[in-house]
Amino acid sequence: MAEAPELPVLDATEQRVLGCLLEKEVTVPGSYPMTVNSIRLGCNQTSSREPVVDYDDRVVHETLRGLKQQDLVGVTWQDSGRRTMKYVHRVDAVLGVSPAQRALLTVLLLRGPQAPGAHRSRTERLHGFADRAAVEVELAAMAAAEPPLVRELDRQVGQQDSRWVHLLGPVDPGLPGAGPVVPGVDRDVVIADGPQARDERVRASYDTIAPAYAEHLVDELADLPFETWLLDRVVALAGGAPVVEVGCGPGHVTAHLAARGAAATGIDLSPGMVAEARRRFPAGHYEVGDLRRLMRPVDADGWGAVLGWYSLIHLAAAEVPAALEALLRPLRTDGWLVLALHAGAQVRHLDTWFEREVCLDMVLHEPADVVAWVAATGLIDVEWFHRGPLAHRGETSQRLYVLARKPA
Repeated sequence: MAEAPELPVLDATEQRVLGCLLEKEVTVPGSYPMTVNSIRLGCNQTSSREPVVDYDDRVVHETLRGLKQQDLVGVTWQDSGRRTMKYVHRVDAVLGVSPAQRALLTVLLLRGPQAPGAHRSRTERLHGFADRAAVEVELAAMAAAEPPLVRELDRQVGQQDSRWVHLLGPVDPGLPGAGPVVPGVDRDVVIADGPQARDERVRASYDTIAPAYAEHLVDELADLPFETWLLDRVVALAGGAPVVEVGCGPGHVTAHLAARGAAATGIDLSPGMVAEARRRFPAGHYEVGDLRRLMRPVDADGWGAVLGWYSLIHLAAAEVPAALEALLRPLRTDGWLVLALHAGAQVRHLDTWFEREVCLDMVLHEPADVVAWVAATGLIDVEWFHRGPLAHRGETSQRLYVLARKPA
């Protein structure tokens, strides 16, 4: 009789990295296989993770190397202008689990001990269990496997339900995995069908609403004294060097910068928005373009300031660091990056906007995460401002503004 294979014994970091790969393969297939950076962001999510961690690239890279030695992770190379190493999990081949069992294992790796009721809620995007009984059937099968993959913990005083834990390494039974189910915010869901499909939705939606959007917002700065002060300050900081606003929409922010003396250019993904900007501000310079492919100005060694004024709000969390790097490359030494975003823990979906049909997802990021991403690029003199919604304008979200300088 053949001996049962031994289960891998994973430490807490290996459990988190493997769980992240398992999760993102299903929830965000467009970003899978995953880079070291995207794995780090997935591991460090503040939602759907217990405990919350703060890994750096070195920790993630070393952990992946250890998982690869155990044959739980594989490497693939993808060519997107430059060869990029990406990682895949090999859990299916090594452990032989079904999709339902893999979903349960994923949540156990990411969130610690779980009760069956919590499992059903927390695996909803990974696998559709009909009811609690279906979860219990799969857990029982995993416990009866040879070797077993999970076990049931003894019910503690005050607990209404017993919890289950995976057997792929030590787990702290005190983790609050069986507490109240709080829906997590998966900010990568916006690219579940791939970044290109999301880009097409964004472009088409803004083309559809461009005239109404421009009519509604073109004069908004007259009612925003803080934002006006900040934009005027950016013109001064640029010191006469050219300034670009990526995601310029109907062009009113770019036009304000130009009116204050800046050599300002506006770029937007939506041809409809650029057409509105050119119509309303014919003396301005507006182009159709992608912020992730921002080039240097033709008549200068770099931009004195790059503004992402509510232009990153449709990007998944996994995409933001790369987008920031793209904005920094054409920024001159001592130039400034300026960001404006909606702040919060939410992905808002819009089916209609300005009485037009759209398909838009707006991603709200936590201020601390955005500031950390900016600081991680190597920018210095980082400032940030966080304000609440202005009720008289009908705002419903908090706002975040970040400035940072590119060092010599």
